[in-house]
Amino acid sequence: MRLWSHFGPDVAPVKSLAREPDAQRQPTTPMKIRARLLRMSRLRVLSGIQPTADSFHLGNYLGALRQWVALQDTYDAFYCVVDLHAITLPQDPALLPHRTRVAAAQLLGAGLDPDRCTLFVQSHVPEHTELAWILGCITGFGEASRMTQFKDKSAKDGHDQASVGLFTYPILQAADILLYQADRVPVGEDQRQHLELSRTLAQRFNHRYGQTFVPPQPYILDEVAKIYDLQDPTAKMSKSSSSPQGIVDVLDEPDAIRRKIARAVTDPGSEVRADPEAKPGVTNLLRIYSALSGEPIATLEAKYAGSGYGVFKKDLAELVVASFAPIREKTRQILADEAGLDRVLAHGAAQAHQVASQTMTAVRDHMGLLQPVP
Repeated sequence: MRLWSHFGPDVAPVKSLAREPDAQRQPTTPMKIRARLLRMSRLRVLSGIQPTADSFHLGNYLGALRQWVALQDTYDAFYCVVDLHAITLPQDPALLPHRTRVAAAQLLGAGLDPDRCTLFVQSHVPEHTELAWILGCITGFGEASRMTQFKDKSAKDGHDQASVGLFTYPILQAADILLYQADRVPVGEDQRQHLELSRTLAQRFNHRYGQTFVPPQPYILDEVAKIYDLQDPTAKMSKSSSSPQGIVDVLDEPDAIRRKIARAVTDPGSEVRADPEAKPGVTNLLRIYSALSGEPIATLEAKYAGSGYGVFKKDLAELVVASFAPIREKTRQILADEAGLDRVLAHGAAQAHQVASQTMTAVRDHMGLLQPVP
């Protein structure tokens, strides 16, 4: 599942999101009022992830989900399931709604709290696509053609198989970012070029039509270790390229997790030590263990000195099982109340719309588009 995220300044006040339906909603307490006012005073973070599989994987969890949970305590956090980005590649219409709900349920299961953040589905806020069209009209064909992800994917599958949506994917991503007036965008290296396009389009629009957008700055989270495929520790763990045995899914059953860790590719010898060049397999497993336990890799090397791979893998498997068990159980509980989940997403979309509509009002006005009569 591809993802991206960004920080930005607060744009508009938002209301607390309740889980209960209107008739069952509890009265607003002084504590909730205080929490709401605190959120309004913070900088904003907005992150998105695609619903292109039936479960997030370990790399998604360590690289994004866990950080999103922490960020909701220090930022006015907006998180979205970017279903419009997902359809740049063919999706089964019967599966996409289910996977969208599963993605949202996992985010809640991992610890996102609707009283501390806003969670919504990208397509539920139509301003995303409206701004994408406007930005597309000021984007040169040549600069869009230079986006490396499109070139790589079209070269792999053939230009005739690549959709126009895949070609304009970075423009929609720019709309996602600029819609919320982000000034810092934490992204992986593979998304840095797309962020540069967002900056370029923000500056171009401001130059032509007047100050409207904050040009976003990149914020690369280099302290997060990249998690690699368990069967090919030279390749990033990815739903699109990894084999099923190379991925540990958040919703995997405990026995499946144990089997995958036990069969993970290691390296010649039996010494548990980090060496990305000589021992990429063990290094990958050490990074996973360290990220989940909080223990430095050097401490783990000392702990398993002389014990061999077997004991180390067994302990790592139990750590992963223990880390994912509560998320899996809570996700199942949330999915059992589909109507309740849909209400949470609807409330989130309403909150996001408050911010997005303000931006689009300014965009239309600055471009000279005739505003409708109220």
